[in-house]
Amino acid sequence: MEDESSGCFGVLEYNTAKIVHIKSKKIGILYRLVQLIIVGYVIGYAIVYKKGYQIFDQVQSSVTSKVKGVAFTNFSQSDPSIGTRIWDTADYVVPAEENDATFVITNMIITPNQTNGICSETHKNHDAHCTKDMDCPKGIPIKDGHGVRTGKCDLSTKTCKIYAWCPIETDQLKYPFPILEDAKDFTLLIKNSIQFPKFQYRKRNIANVSSDFLKSCRYSPNNAMSKLCPIFTIDSIVNATGESFNPIAYLGGVIAILIRWDCDLDFGDSKCLPEYTFQRLDNPNVTLSPGYNFRFPIYYQIDNTQHRTLTKAYGIRFIFIVFGQAGKFNIVPLLLNLGSGLALLSIATVLCDIIVLYFIRGRMYYYGHKYEVIEEADEESESFIQPVENKRL
Repeated sequence: MEDESSGCFGVLEYNTAKIVHIKSKKIGILYRLVQLIIVGYVIGYAIVYKKGYQIFDQVQSSVTSKVKGVAFTNFSQSDPSIGTRIWDTADYVVPAEENDATFVITNMIITPNQTNGICSETHKNHDAHCTKDMDCPKGIPIKDGHGVRTGKCDLSTKTCKIYAWCPIETDQLKYPFPILEDAKDFTLLIKNSIQFPKFQYRKRNIANVSSDFLKSCRYSPNNAMSKLCPIFTIDSIVNATGESFNPIAYLGGVIAILIRWDCDLDFGDSKCLPEYTFQRLDNPNVTLSPGYNFRFPIYYQIDNTQHRTLTKAYGIRFIFIVFGQAGKFNIVPLLLNLGSGLALLSIATVLCDIIVLYFIRGRMYYYGHKYEVIEEADEESESFIQPVENKRL
């Protein structure tokens, strides 16, 4: 009954901490070493390396770009649709303006002088194959084709005649090289404006230097001044991705231009500069639908008849991705990190207690001094303690 009674009233008992000073050099060294590690972590890593004394804000950004350069082609004999001509920005940048992206044509298939009419579907489309008119039901579109069946079969080509833009596009590149090989020397000017609204801080990637520098500079990661230049050659961007210009220019591709802003505003503008990296996003090794291309028409009228020139454009699409953050000193995160560090110091005490009480020789001796059970004081105990206290006084 006595054990049951003590168990029931155990919840009404009180535990208090007792300070035991252990004169052990081994435990003392371990205790200080753990404290040193914790202090080093808090100050060296959490506060200094991770800038735990700053508050941060994420970048907000807008990007515009301009492509400049001129290319010359002479295909007057082999391909009159291209002919001999000059290509400037208005010809090869389609569309003229995009949000956070730009596209440069490097290769193409041009189908000129198309009009609405009747012509034979290409033999490459198996859904258009026929041997008689019944194989071409009128008004039914050809799957993945260029038009709608007329109900007639062209026995010379063994394909259905269709209502379409005629002549039908020949969807095959003629040359083993990109038509606009000169595009590798085109220049791309990137204008990136950023802000950190929490700090009311604004900046752009074009440094406040002379206009002569901006006209002549070209970006290079190996030079301190050239790293600040916002003008890039197309060839240098492609090479920075680990690719060569001609393969990506032939079938097209997608390249990301990553602009990173990691700013320490405690040091002003000198620690808030853009860093550029480049990555090819599409997979150049795929065999099904590789590269990047799209079609666009140019419409015009001849004798009240609508004509169009259809261009299948292959090229490089540049996508601008801006990311980063800014930090600035603030007392609140500093105090929070220091407070967390002081709380972590208790780990040293807990660790040393575990080692002393459970692992080292003589642990039972230490256990007996660490934990002491005393009964509730009675009148006799009070009378014993009173003279001692008076004596101390």
